[in-house]
Amino acid sequence: MNTFDISTGLILLQVLIGYNLILPFLFFIISVFRKPKIKKALNVKKNRKQLDYAIIVTAYEQTHMLPEVISSLLNLNYKNYHIYVVADNCKHASFTFVHSQVSVLYPEEVLSSNTKSHFYAINRFVREHEIVTIIDSDNLVHRQYLIELNKLFEQGFSAVQGVRQAKNLNTTIACLDAARDIYYNFYDGYLLFKLGSSSTLAGSGMAFKTRVYKECLENVIIEGAGFDKVLQAQLLKKGYRIAYASKAVVYDGKTTHSQQLVSQRARWINTWFKYVKHGFELVILGIWNRKLNQFLFGLILLRPPLFIFILLSVLCLVLSIFVNPLHTFFWLIAFCVFVFGFIIALKSQNSSKNIYRSLRSIPVFIFYQLVSLYYSRTANRRSVATKHAKVDSFN
Repeated sequence: MNTFDISTGLILLQVLIGYNLILPFLFFIISVFRKPKIKKALNVKKNRKQLDYAIIVTAYEQTHMLPEVISSLLNLNYKNYHIYVVADNCKHASFTFVHSQVSVLYPEEVLSSNTKSHFYAINRFVREHEIVTIIDSDNLVHRQYLIELNKLFEQGFSAVQGVRQAKNLNTTIACLDAARDIYYNFYDGYLLFKLGSSSTLAGSGMAFKTRVYKECLENVIIEGAGFDKVLQAQLLKKGYRIAYASKAVVYDGKTTHSQQLVSQRARWINTWFKYVKHGFELVILGIWNRKLNQFLFGLILLRPPLFIFILLSVLCLVLSIFVNPLHTFFWLIAFCVFVFGFIIALKSQNSSKNIYRSLRSIPVFIFYQLVSLYYSRTANRRSVATKHAKVDSFN
């Protein structure tokens, strides 16, 4: 009886690890046969008044990239918006920008928090804005960014995530970082939304009705990184659905060297362990409320970071060779499905040849993420924001 219990437990453990390899591909198969249920915009006139946007740019300690992001924002094919730059823990004389559509704000005290920076800007709005969108200090935006967001708000959505594309592919690490983003954009953004759930939030390139953003986070204290994890959980718990705007493009600076990667990933891994509880809550809520949106989203939040479930799966594969060779066959199939699904994601974005060439360095990339896992406990004490080297502008 004990042998049976142990054997059953081991099989269950393998299933809980291995399903992460095939779940994205199952989403893809289902999506092929399912038409997305997207609300149609009602009574949208050609010359309707543009929604009023507050564009919040958060900077911590570094200001050297701000001229590029502001110039990019001022080049938007849109008129009704105002830019708020929150220069947290920056010397006042380090950056100035004079323009009627730009407010540069220097907090009196160090905030060391994305949400505190956002609300610092919100409390100093030059007027009441209908929509707030979040941009990082290393981002550039496509000229149609706000127009594409509008299409989703006009359909009745209160939260929208745009697509983040790589601004730089100048190192192997940057290419692998971009490949990871493409994978998540496709499965956790485009497909998840198409299946009737919500896109996950990516930290920038996202927009919300101002009242909804305040409703979700105004009275929530968030220490350290991961405000987007808390925000998306709050939105789903309150019954909102996060739309995915596949043409609202933000160009995001990719990590270029190992130290930068380790610091960034340590924070991200820390936030997964810290906020994985929201996945359990949403799965239970989804079952209780019979809401596909909450249930599917909860499943995605329960999934460990990519490198963790890949390494655990490799471990299971190796152990199965000695314990039960039949299981080895199933693990090999699961890995083939995962690789095929990854290629589908890369093909969906017409990925650069540099990205495909970088894939041979995945073992090294995983090694650095293991280092990040080691440092994840103290991630928020080690650093508050990713340090970016200056790179050429996107052309």
